[in-house]
Amino acid sequence: MTPRQRRIGLLVAALACAGTATALVLNAFRSNLVFFFSPSQVMAREAPAARTFRLGGLVAPGSIRREGDGMTIRFTVTDTAQAVPVVYRGLLPDLFREGKGVVAGGRLREDGTFVATEVLAKHDENYMPPEAADALKKAEQVRQRMAEPAPQP
Repeated sequence: MTPRQRRIGLLVAALACAGTATALVLNAFRSNLVFFFSPSQVMAREAPAARTFRLGGLVAPGSIRREGDGMTIRFTVTDTAQAVPVVYRGLLPDLFREGKGVVAGGRLREDGTFVATEVLAKHDENYMPPEAADALKKAEQVRQRMAEPAPQP
């Protein structure tokens, strides 16, 4: 083998290794990405049916129900335009309350119920995850537009 052939062989091997490493990193990113959706987006079927995602909004007043086992909680997350029922089994954060901001991670069942594996509550009076705040603003704008009377011809 000539020195030139050896260099080309090493270059091809290095490119193959770099390509394999890049493919593995991109695959790991794709499998670990968790997207955020508002209740309006979930009801419009924009959320993935077979993947984990985060659902954010406000806990609807009067929607918290505890089941007999003491660990299963059912509640509704709303963005003031749409609402999604949520079921969660586990301990809730201390700041979890009706009318407060919440982000739940989990999957959507075929019946439209979101099965949460984690629930995060806002931690002070001024904080809300940016995605949840944006979703609430958009839902309020849509609700206001729908409430406006149509122009008379």
